[in-house]
Amino acid sequence: MVLLYHSRETHMMIGSNYDERMDFIIMGRTRSVRKCSLLSADHKSTLCEYNRTRALILVEYASAVYIVDETSILSWTCSRCNGLTKGFKMHSLIVDVQHCLQAFVGIAEDLKAIVIAFRGTQESSMQNWAEDLYFRELDLNYPGGTDALVHRGFYAAYHNTTLRERVVDAAHAIQQSRSDLGIMVTGHSMGGAMATFCALDLSANFGLKNIEVFTFGQPRVGNYGFSVYYNKYVPLTIRVTHANDIVPHLPPYYPLIGEKTYHHFATEVWIFRVTLGRLQLEFERVCNGSGEDPSCSRSVAGNSIADHLNYYGVYLRTEDELSALRSSSSTNFSTPYSGQTLGFCKTSKISAQ
Repeated sequence: MVLLYHSRETHMMIGSNYDERMDFIIMGRTRSVRKCSLLSADHKSTLCEYNRTRALILVEYASAVYIVDETSILSWTCSRCNGLTKGFKMHSLIVDVQHCLQAFVGIAEDLKAIVIAFRGTQESSMQNWAEDLYFRELDLNYPGGTDALVHRGFYAAYHNTTLRERVVDAAHAIQQSRSDLGIMVTGHSMGGAMATFCALDLSANFGLKNIEVFTFGQPRVGNYGFSVYYNKYVPLTIRVTHANDIVPHLPPYYPLIGEKTYHHFATEVWIFRVTLGRLQLEFERVCNGSGEDPSCSRSVAGNSIADHLNYYGVYLRTEDELSALRSSSSTNFSTPYSGQTLGFCKTSKISAQ
């Protein structure tokens, strides 16, 4: 039974606080895709329609890239290489051992797309992201990106490691023989940040078309100027956030300091909880095109580690990390974040130039 659902064809509402800009979708319902639309001609506000079916597929790719057994992931026989990603044809697995980064590129015939997935690096402490603030930003050296500032560390993780060259080479190699394929880029947490820069790089610097992005629990990666620039080049973007996930709140958003504050780009889809008696349900809301909709994830405290590790019921970390978190005497796996490290490698710094 659908308790709360909105589409252009059907309206079922609970309560009176209904906003026509929002879509409410109960978990489990699939919706058809429609194209993105500009809410303003200067790309300051973009609203991209949400395709839940694609989100459920892409989150499994974002999970699979955390697999550390290179043999099983190359042959696509790993524990997370089935289900909705079954039949994926691996082209390149890229591992940067020095910086503990990993990505893969391949073909998903069901999506008619080249899939590029990024795994993030270890954050020595997620509190470090909060400490970066706006003064750690770097000018974006892209064509026409005059007002765009980006996070030094996230930018460097993509641009100043082996990942960029090899990912771009792999995408070009596939397109030479399969020009019929689009490109879908995904990642979780810091992997989502790198997916952002990859998609923008392919579009703005290499002129590739038909690029879609789905990220899960990604941090802010640039300022307002960057969000406008990004929306212009990669409008087909869905940025999924989950309940009280801490990471989408980092680095913090400080509107009072002006255009240098970190600012999310569109379009956010927020998975939120509703409690009805003893029943707890999760719904999805397609937020407005600003990137910083105050009625979505910004409306709650970002304090949960459990919400960061689980999207659509899919866990997004290595098996060893998840086992350690579940068994840790100091961490309740279902409680809010308390400062623990979430990583799989020793911390390594990447210089930003």
